[in-house]
Amino acid sequence: MSTVDEGDRLAAASEGARAVGAGRVGIGMVGTAFMGAAHSQAWRTVNRVFELPATARMAVICGRDAARTEAAAARFGWAATETDWRALIGRDDVDLLDICTPGDTHAEIALAALAAGKHVLCEKPLANTVAEAEEMAAAARAAGTVAMCGFTYRRVPAVSLMAKLVAAGRIGRIRQVRACYLQDWLVDPSAPWTWRLSADRAGSGALGDLGAHVVDAVRFLTGAEFEAVSALTETFVAERPLPGGTGNAPVTVDDAALFLARLGGGIVGTFEATRYATGRKNALRIELNGSLGTLAFDLERLNELEFYDGTQPSGEAGFRRILVTEPDHPYLSAWWPPGHLLGYEHAFTHQARDLLAAIGGGEPVRPSFDDGLAAQRVLDAVGRSARDRAWCPIVH
Repeated sequence: MSTVDEGDRLAAASEGARAVGAGRVGIGMVGTAFMGAAHSQAWRTVNRVFELPATARMAVICGRDAARTEAAAARFGWAATETDWRALIGRDDVDLLDICTPGDTHAEIALAALAAGKHVLCEKPLANTVAEAEEMAAAARAAGTVAMCGFTYRRVPAVSLMAKLVAAGRIGRIRQVRACYLQDWLVDPSAPWTWRLSADRAGSGALGDLGAHVVDAVRFLTGAEFEAVSALTETFVAERPLPGGTGNAPVTVDDAALFLARLGGGIVGTFEATRYATGRKNALRIELNGSLGTLAFDLERLNELEFYDGTQPSGEAGFRRILVTEPDHPYLSAWWPPGHLLGYEHAFTHQARDLLAAIGGGEPVRPSFDDGLAAQRVLDAVGRSARDRAWCPIVH
């Protein structure tokens, strides 16, 4: 264990003192990379923006490399460091474990944290297998603490508004769904190998990394469960150079996954997840076609929602853009005046807001570990369908 310099410690304490909430929640985060940075930004910001019944204190950040973890603590604003997640769980100043690690570690860390009576936020996908996810969901139900799966895109205001419009019946009965998540960071075959290309570490490739998000988003938006899928997956580049030029390593996950799906209520859908869509940087796209209208969203235009109101006269009908920045839109009353746009990082702040509200005020937590399990069952069925070249039912 070590402690960052006194200025950072005082800054962390001062942040807690300025926040509105009465209860303190000590955050212990495992992970110092991309997701660690995003989650740190959220914990730094949440009580400065939202009035909440609980206050986040950035108590401890944990990583395997001591020097790197110290640097992350100083940069992100954590009060102390650990290099062993077991020691992190054992600390009295940690009330919530925030798990930002590769999928092969999620189950072990989350189960230990829940057994110790800690709240848990676990990045998606919840686990690498259905069996792990089932054990985690059962432990969360039994623990009596709050356990959330980090499907952050539910917290994009436009997506939350989309769900509200669906629930209000504005597009009628949903008949079709089109959902895809497109990136291009692996297009170059000489791009180096990472843990995300290992089935042992990541569980799957584009399917779990990106497909998990569209599966959860569609469950969230429609309220319907997946019933069966028909899928194919493809790996375009079989091996990649190791960082540092020390040889090559095999790619043991999918590069792209495509599938058809039947959902409850007679909904049919098409889904795609790929890291080979040249020119697409972070294009999560969802379109819902209903009996009375259509809603469409694109993460690369995350402040906008497209709405076609089919109840309008044909001479006046057409897609209209809703700029989701008004104070009566989800989460927006705490931010800036209308027209002042939010960004990618704000969804993580909204996630932290909802988690603290659940801990401090008893609000229901969603997405729960049960939601993470539901998504994991769909991912598993997609993998089996691609392997067997057959329709595969989802067992709930």
